[in-house]
Amino acid sequence: MDESTTIILDILKITIPALIVAGAMYLLVKKYLDKEQRVRILELRMKSAETVLPIRLQAYERIVLLLERITPSNLLLRVSGSGHSAADYHRMLLTEIRNEFNHNLSQQVYMTEQAWQQVKQAREEVVNLINKSFQSMEDKSKGTDLAKRTLENILASEVDPTARAISFLKQEIGQVF
Repeated sequence: MDESTTIILDILKITIPALIVAGAMYLLVKKYLDKEQRVRILELRMKSAETVLPIRLQAYERIVLLLERITPSNLLLRVSGSGHSAADYHRMLLTEIRNEFNHNLSQQVYMTEQAWQQVKQAREEVVNLINKSFQSMEDKSKGTDLAKRTLENILASEVDPTARAISFLKQEIGQVF
């Protein structure tokens, strides 16, 4: 063997073990850093959950309160029709529903799309019920007559328009706990 071959073999004897050690160290460090990153992400998610969960629960509470407030029987008790014509009372009821809904509109950010769709559907059913009741009234009817007709329509259909949405929200929150 000549001298250049010997030098190359000596360099390879040193380089190959060094490359193997460097590769093994790289894999170990990479594995460690990946594990640390997963731990940090998990900690961040847990911290986020500690912050977001109470806000999310509060949003569901507010939406259930909205649904309870626009439940026709509760709405009719809260917004009195006495002393008003049916047309005025009709406008008052729809304004109250619109105001309640708009006041809680931002809560949809903390809800699933299915839950928010249930809320919107419940609101539409209440509005439709009030509109249907109003359309069946005579021109000179009083607000109390509209309230009575609305309650009669609820009893006839045997369906509370907001009950399904409230039940859905309760089930969804139950899944969190």
